[in-house]
Amino acid sequence: MDTWGEAGQLDRCEPQRLDADWLVAQWADPAALLLSVDKSGQLNVGDDLAIVERRPAGEFDPQQHYLLGLSAGRPVFVEAADVEKGAGLRELMPVLGPADRELVVAAVALVQWHRTLPHCGLCGAATIVTNGGMVRHCPSCGRDRFPRSDPAIIVAVLDADDRLLLGHQGVWAPGRMSILAGFVTAGESLEQAVHREVGEETGLRLSAVKYVASQPWPFPRSLMLGFVARAATTDIQVDGVEIESARWFTREELTAAVDAGEVGLPGEASIAHRLIADWRAGHIHGPGDLTAR
Repeated sequence: MDTWGEAGQLDRCEPQRLDADWLVAQWADPAALLLSVDKSGQLNVGDDLAIVERRPAGEFDPQQHYLLGLSAGRPVFVEAADVEKGAGLRELMPVLGPADRELVVAAVALVQWHRTLPHCGLCGAATIVTNGGMVRHCPSCGRDRFPRSDPAIIVAVLDADDRLLLGHQGVWAPGRMSILAGFVTAGESLEQAVHREVGEETGLRLSAVKYVASQPWPFPRSLMLGFVARAATTDIQVDGVEIESARWFTREELTAAVDAGEVGLPGEASIAHRLIADWRAGHIHGPGDLTAR
């Protein structure tokens, strides 16, 4: 995937957003854009799923209007509000360009954080928004709160024959399969989480783990960290709780199963899709690419 590893296109303006007058000037900029995100995480879009380019109106309210940053020099704000015609990230991500994808993911993540965590986690007092929406300050105990991301690993497990492991969760539609994933627990490294999740869900042991790329995934506030791993064992024993069934696929077997409608793969917006697609295209291989750790 040629977009992995590239710098973000959104300038988040960390130093400038400390200046209240600068924020007001950005709001008043004729090129400024205001996005709206509703309670379900949907954004205001047009009939073709294009983002509705609404100009900010009225006075800037630092408690309600959050600056995402500058996109191609254009100030972009977001607010929590009802939308007339909405679409969620799963619908939008496959049809938007890289710059707009970065905007909508940041918009949903930031609004959902403000909506769900308005109080101080230490003393319980109501917090106030500062730094253009990137901080919630507690006037009672003086602590600052920042938008949080919960780390989760997602891993393409390959065996010695370069086969890919896919699993099916019981809550998914019949035939839907994906690579394995799970949240990182307290005091655990990312690599340890990969080993643990794979072991818990399928009983497999790994001989090597390699980081590939990451993706923000605000459902509600995850950061998906993608890995490829080498399996030291191939006898699958699913846990029956998170993973109902799992199997190994060659590239030819997976293509045949998808073409026959027997297997459905993750949507194009997800890092799961990207890892699987890279393996199918031959960009991700097995043991030769991995250094044991």
